[in-house]
Amino acid sequence: MTEFTGERVLPGAVNDDLWAEHVARYAFAARYAHGQRILDVGCGAGYGAARLAQDARFVAGIDVAPDAITYARTQYPLANAHYLPASATALPFCDGAFDLVMAFEVIEHVSEWRQLLAEARRVLHPKGTFLVSTPNKTYYAKSRAAMGPNPFHVHEFEFTEFQAAMTEFFPHVTVLLQNRLEAFAFCANATFLPIDARLDAAPGSAEQANFFLAVCGIERAPEIRALVYVPRASNLLREREEHIELLEAELRQTKQWLDDAIAERQQLLELHRNLTQQLEDHNRWALELERYWRAAQERVVELQDALTAEQAAAARAIASLEDENRAKTEWALETEARLSAALSAKCNELAEAVRLLDAAEATVIERTQWAQNLGTRLEHLEAQFRMLRESRWLKLGRTFGVGPPVDAQVKDVG
Repeated sequence: MTEFTGERVLPGAVNDDLWAEHVARYAFAARYAHGQRILDVGCGAGYGAARLAQDARFVAGIDVAPDAITYARTQYPLANAHYLPASATALPFCDGAFDLVMAFEVIEHVSEWRQLLAEARRVLHPKGTFLVSTPNKTYYAKSRAAMGPNPFHVHEFEFTEFQAAMTEFFPHVTVLLQNRLEAFAFCANATFLPIDARLDAAPGSAEQANFFLAVCGIERAPEIRALVYVPRASNLLREREEHIELLEAELRQTKQWLDDAIAERQQLLELHRNLTQQLEDHNRWALELERYWRAAQERVVELQDALTAEQAAAARAIASLEDENRAKTEWALETEARLSAALSAKCNELAEAVRLLDAAEATVIERTQWAQNLGTRLEHLEAQFRMLRESRWLKLGRTFGVGPPVDAQVKDVG
């Protein structure tokens, strides 16, 4: 179940006064519930529908909040009580299905409240009773003056507007006032006796009422009897005294908390002064740092300008070097071509020289072989000449002047 917000009453989660305020309306409705088919529009946690189910034929409880329906089904699993999620402006029931329809503290939460009333009339049996309650706008505005308007209410009613709204849809309407009263009870100890109620004074004006409860009918005016609901018969004065003692204890505790809060406030003030001083020191440091930062920014701008100038000069130098490099590259290419042509020519010359050298070498080899052949012939002739010189017949011919001259032949050979 969602946490309590003050709008949906949860058993055990609200104070006794608020609980009694809501249960009293179901106590009023219980007098119309015996053997009836009942619809509780905006049943919330389901405690009221479960109470009426004790006397009714069956009870259907609807609520727009699924978590409320889940809670009601879990907490009040009665055979003749059924809970389902549905909107108050689109009731999932056929016409005239219920003898008693209730919408307690619902209409002020619905922007299309006329549709709620139209749906309530549609599902109400022509002889049935419709009970609807809402806070008094005049009283509610004063009681919440310090807190402001209720954020959960979309439309609140004053007495005349509420009565007119009911008569717009139902021919028979009586608007009752619901107030918290002070009374004296005479009852037995731990025994329930028949009770008579007596009101010596008028119930108060509509402007001063806490809540309005309209009793509506279609074909007939429902029987109406005033109800005084007493949550419990006890010594209210003693309860008030105990409540005052509790409030005084709470006041003492609150005073102690206030003293502690004041002491803590002084500490916080001192801490605030220290923090303020630190903040001022930090601000001065920050201002000084900002000056340094601005000076650094200016220096950065100067360095950026200088870097830009150097980059421009470097770009110019690079362009000049690139032009020079292109010129040298062109010269190198031209030189390479020229040297390649010269080298080719020299290679051709060298090839021709090698050819001539080979030819000369062949000639030398030929001449050497000829010279060797000639030397061989010369040696042979010299051997013959020596042999002739040593020949006795030659010597005899020389003596007698006979024979060829040997020296002449040798000279011819040489």
